[in-house]
Amino acid sequence: MGIYLNPNAEAFKRSLRTPLYVDKSMMLTELNKLLDTDNNYVCMSRARRFGKSMAGNMISAYYSKGCDTKDIFSKMKIGSVADYEDNLNKFNVIKLDMNGWYNNTPDKKLLFDDLNESLREEFEEQFPNVKFKPTDNLARCILRVYGQTNEKFVIIIDEYDVLVRERVPEPLYQNYLAFLNGLFKNADLRPAIVLAYITGILPIVRDKIQSKLNEFQEYTMLMPRQFADAIGFTHEEVEALCNEHGIDKDECARWYDGYKMSDTVGIFNPLSVVNAITTKEFASYWSATSTFEVLKDYIEYDFEGIRKDITDMISGKAVPVEVLEFRNTMDNINTKDNVFTYLIHLGYLSYDRKNKTCRIPNEEVRMEWVSAIRHDANYSKLMTIINASKQLLDDTINKNESAVAQALNAAHTEVTSPLTYNDEHCFQSAICLAYFYANTRYTLIKELPTGKGYADLVLIPYLPNIPALVIELKHNKSAESAIKQIKEKNYCQALNQYKGDVLFVGINYDEKTKKHECKIEKLE
Repeated sequence: MGIYLNPNAEAFKRSLRTPLYVDKSMMLTELNKLLDTDNNYVCMSRARRFGKSMAGNMISAYYSKGCDTKDIFSKMKIGSVADYEDNLNKFNVIKLDMNGWYNNTPDKKLLFDDLNESLREEFEEQFPNVKFKPTDNLARCILRVYGQTNEKFVIIIDEYDVLVRERVPEPLYQNYLAFLNGLFKNADLRPAIVLAYITGILPIVRDKIQSKLNEFQEYTMLMPRQFADAIGFTHEEVEALCNEHGIDKDECARWYDGYKMSDTVGIFNPLSVVNAITTKEFASYWSATSTFEVLKDYIEYDFEGIRKDITDMISGKAVPVEVLEFRNTMDNINTKDNVFTYLIHLGYLSYDRKNKTCRIPNEEVRMEWVSAIRHDANYSKLMTIINASKQLLDDTINKNESAVAQALNAAHTEVTSPLTYNDEHCFQSAICLAYFYANTRYTLIKELPTGKGYADLVLIPYLPNIPALVIELKHNKSAESAIKQIKEKNYCQALNQYKGDVLFVGINYDEKTKKHECKIEKLE
């Protein structure tokens, strides 16, 4: 048993002691299907804080000969699989955290010399009957063991892309390529590796590194395939947690959901869900693990259309994106599509593969976007609307109809172009932007099925002593007709369980004058 070679299961056991641990062990059944096949090289890329490292600890604890974890896994979901013991603690596991190695090596030029020396020392301790040379690197150590004992290895590398993201000097980069080449482009070594599992934020770089890792199957934020539900919390898992701990699951979804991994699987940011349940407060926890400066650096690029698309996304819309041009490197972010694709991998945007669009996934991340543009002169009009949204909410609650109409004039003009001004969905996005502050007090639901149709926008408060709002939009008609429709189609039926006050808000805009009128009534 060693630190890097055949590690124990302490890191995984620590995760299991977490009160809100979610069992992801069925992921191992998918990996077991890949063992000793042509598809046994796996690259799993996900956004930061989605549970990649925790999954790596679980994989290590399951396969490593350095521990006995039968008692653990027999009680987990995988324990119900008939053959789950076939690969349990059967392999030599090599587990490396490249971020740790990079940051803890004082002289970066010696990074791979230090790494190879540390691994060779552990090989000598654990395989005393195998002769190693002082010059043996990791690849050569594995090959010597396999050649003399026929024992096979699982290789786990966490944060494999850290040297790419840090843009290290070319000599160190070349040393890294040589390290990868020795491990994964060696035909003699391939039979000794039963599984290679590498993780990072970025998929495999499509130039220098791809030639070293082109045998890896990639599972990304764009194409997770059978591992769609393996990293991050699913809807079912979050609903169970919310029910157990008395948390509003709909509000939890609004804050932390939104990552569409497949047609059937959507995932939540797990760290944020855990923080919200622990603190009993919905808030932005993203900034605790990253900085909006990362986002700010890229949205300031003056690529054609980027500012308009960012405004649209902050107001709730999805925008087209071409994800295939991005080369997965920091040196070629030279178009709007490259920026948005990179931000998808970082988790600042979610991707809809069917429609080839991206959007801001949830309220937590939207708050980060607003922080990033707050002091950017290019977004001053947008920030004016956002900053005025508290007053708009107050004016609505106080039934100040003329002030509401005036605020919506500004929001509608900012969010839409002359070509889309009369588009109903664009106007709905403008309304949501105008009521930005309401997100701190309400759950906003677009097109809520209720009564005899769909209410355009319903705001249900999750704080006491404020009224619910039912908003109906009209085009070239009248605000009174919008109020009439709310009543006739019984749109307040969806609020039957709500015991507080309800305001009906009718809004009409005239496409010729580009003016809005508002009518507000209290439900008696």
